[in-house]
Amino acid sequence: MAREMKDSGYYWIGKIPINWQIRKVKDLYQIQTGFTPDTKREEYYADEIEGYDWLTIGDLDGKMYIPHTTKNHISKLYVQKFSPSIIPKGSLLYSFKLSVGQVSITNRDIYSNEAIASFMPHSGVCLEFLYYSSSMIVENANENIYGAKILNQELIRNARVVCPPIEEQKKIALFLNKKCLELDNVLEKTRASIEEYKKLKQAVITQAVTKGLHSDREMKDSENKWAREIPSDIKISRVGLHYEIILGKMLCTNQIDDTYTYEPYFCAADIHFEGIAENERKKMWFSPLEKQQYLVRKDDLLVVEGGAGAGGCAVAPIQEVSTYIQNSIMIVRPGKSADVRYLKYWIECLVKQGYIDVVCNKATIPHFTKDKLANVPFLVFSLQEQEEIANYLDQKCSAIDELIAKKEQYLSEIENYKKTLIYEYVTGKKEVPQNC
Repeated sequence: MAREMKDSGYYWIGKIPINWQIRKVKDLYQIQTGFTPDTKREEYYADEIEGYDWLTIGDLDGKMYIPHTTKNHISKLYVQKFSPSIIPKGSLLYSFKLSVGQVSITNRDIYSNEAIASFMPHSGVCLEFLYYSSSMIVENANENIYGAKILNQELIRNARVVCPPIEEQKKIALFLNKKCLELDNVLEKTRASIEEYKKLKQAVITQAVTKGLHSDREMKDSENKWAREIPSDIKISRVGLHYEIILGKMLCTNQIDDTYTYEPYFCAADIHFEGIAENERKKMWFSPLEKQQYLVRKDDLLVVEGGAGAGGCAVAPIQEVSTYIQNSIMIVRPGKSADVRYLKYWIECLVKQGYIDVVCNKATIPHFTKDKLANVPFLVFSLQEQEEIANYLDQKCSAIDELIAKKEQYLSEIENYKKTLIYEYVTGKKEVPQNC
């Protein structure tokens, strides 16, 4: 027989069992936030804390309990005279900046930074139940934060959460512990499988672009760290001698004169090894001459010049609407003896080996400049063999990508099922079976 339900009054919670309550977080938990020492104002620091971990958002990895080893172990750290209280073992940590909603439970006494709120439960509260129902805090605040990536203490303290009787909280938590462990094992194996397929794909690319497709040919040591063993008849040149490189236009937000038109362009976020993103293009002003210079043609290779995706590249298909490039993108066009698809795979091979980290300054935003691209080492296979290699890799990589896509779809389905399962039990829409 289904239990009697009532309207919770909150759309993100929906109906709940008639004997359950909706409570504010501040009524159930003592809440405090962490600190970040100011090393530039040593005269204001007196007390010394030692031997504790100081946690940041990066330590909240989505697992119920924080790991035994964290990034910031305090060996000797001076703090303000009025030192923050230590967060005791058995508290829930909740990130309310940047990675909003990441949660973990402490298994030892710790300190945390100012982006983390700690919840210390009053009597009659099961901490693991809050762990599972903590997503309601973000849902509660969504109408007030308007897409911002930061909550504040007031929103957290006044957020509404479901509060069943304590024995039912414990029962639900134990049930979800078991079910989520089973699902997490499936997720972990699926993610590991995806990574193995990605490694396989990279190995296939590296083998083909450096050694070619003919296994019976004699090999030599190239004395180049990026392509150690290559066919003995292959020389190493550089990209700039075989391809034309065009750097895109600086951002232009104003119409200079009546000849300028407002046109779509590709930027760094659009270009990936997997292809060109299908999102709506940004626009800026181009002159007639600039439109001739920066127009993307079919089979142009588009290479990312700057940012986290530096070196990423994709071959352009036919553009239904004339599209141009901004200066975070370079157009690469082949000479008579070069193939852009082969170059795309060769650049991908280099990037995955860490080439960009070596040739670009990673201390700031990396810039894979036109000169750096022109000086990339280039293995001079014949045009026919470049095309053969590219055709082979198109087929092999497409098959591996299809397998990865299926695994990622399965991963998404399991993750969504886990979220739905948790929601249905912490809101009482499903009842823990009697035999559990």
